[in-house]
Amino acid sequence: MLELKSVSKHFFMHQRSSAAFDILQNVTFSVFPGECVALEGPSGMGKSSILKMIYGNYKVSTGHAFVRLNSNEIIDVAAGNSREILRARLESINYVSQFLRVIPRIGTFDLIMQEALFYAKFNNVKVHNDSSAPLSPTFVKELEEKVKTMLQRLNIAQRLWHLPPSTFSGGEQQRVNLAKSLINPKPILLLDEPSASLDDQNAAVVVKLIHEVREKGTAILGIFHDSNVKKELMTRSISMQEFQPKS
Repeated sequence: MLELKSVSKHFFMHQRSSAAFDILQNVTFSVFPGECVALEGPSGMGKSSILKMIYGNYKVSTGHAFVRLNSNEIIDVAAGNSREILRARLESINYVSQFLRVIPRIGTFDLIMQEALFYAKFNNVKVHNDSSAPLSPTFVKELEEKVKTMLQRLNIAQRLWHLPPSTFSGGEQQRVNLAKSLINPKPILLLDEPSASLDDQNAAVVVKLIHEVREKGTAILGIFHDSNVKKELMTRSISMQEFQPKS
C-alpha cells in the first residue's frame, strides 16, 4: 500500500545563510495491507517528519513516496502535485496527528458527522458521476448512528457532543482526532502517538479500534512511545537509526 524509496529530508536554516540541514537520508521501506509497522527511535530522529511527508504536509527533498489508491493506481506524493496529494488523502490515507485541528465552534457530533458525510458524498459522486446526487434519508440516519456508536466507543460522554472539542481535555481531544479518521476507514492509516494523552482504560479502547481496522486489511504506519500499546499493535518495527544523516 505504501513504499518509500531513497527518501531524504532537509530544512533550510534561514538564520544561518539559508544553509541546508539534513534530518533524514535514504528512507526506504514498504508497508503492506494488514501490517502495523512501528517507527522506533527516540524523539528528534524524524519519525513524525516521515508521516508528514507521506501525507503531503512536508515536501520530500529527494526520493519517492508511492501510495496505492483504491483504484490500484499508484501515485508518487513526493512529486508534490497538489491534486494527486489530495486524491491520496481522499481515497487512501487517514492521518491521526498529535494535535487536533478543527473548525472552531462546531460541536463534536456535528464535526464527526461532517467527516462521515463528506466521504459518503465523495463516494456517491464516484458511483453516480453526479455531484448533485442526494444521499437517501435512510443512509444519512445510518451515518448518524455510526457516529453515535463511534463516540460512545471512544468514551466521549453524550453530554459533551454538542460542545466544540477545543473545550475538551487533551485525552478527549485525542479521541475526537481518532474518531475523525476511524469514522471513514481507508487503506492506509498513519498514527502519531495515538495514546499519548490517554489513561489505560481509554488506551485499551483505542488499541481495540486500531486492531479492528488492521484486521480488515488497513496498512498502518505508526509512532508509539507507549511500550504497552506498541506491543499490542505492532507486527514489525523499523529502526530510525538506519535513516540518520551520516555526516
